[in-house]
Amino acid sequence: MLLFAVSTLEKLKAVPKNVWLTLGAGVIGLILLIIFLRKIAQMNKLILIIIVLFIFSTLGFNWIYERNEPAFLTPVVDKIAPFFPSKDSYGTKQKTKPKGS
Repeated sequence: MLLFAVSTLEKLKAVPKNVWLTLGAGVIGLILLIIFLRKIAQMNKLILIIIVLFIFSTLGFNWIYERNEPAFLTPVVDKIAPFFPSKDSYGTKQKTKPKGS
């Protein structure tokens, strides 16, 4: 039985240091996420709704302006995008000469 333990320990020593750092960062990230979610659960719900609305609207407007939305949201953004300015339309408008000149 000791033979198996030694070979397993040797195999673990052969794992690159980067893998251990990534796993450690993942565990720390998971712990911080759990702490963060517990704090959010104790928040005033109205303030939480305002924060979430601000984050999603900022993200949504960024997707519409840059047109870098995820592929599954493209049909939705295609319907909303004509109502808001986009990077392409702004760049095209800036390249045209003013009417007075």
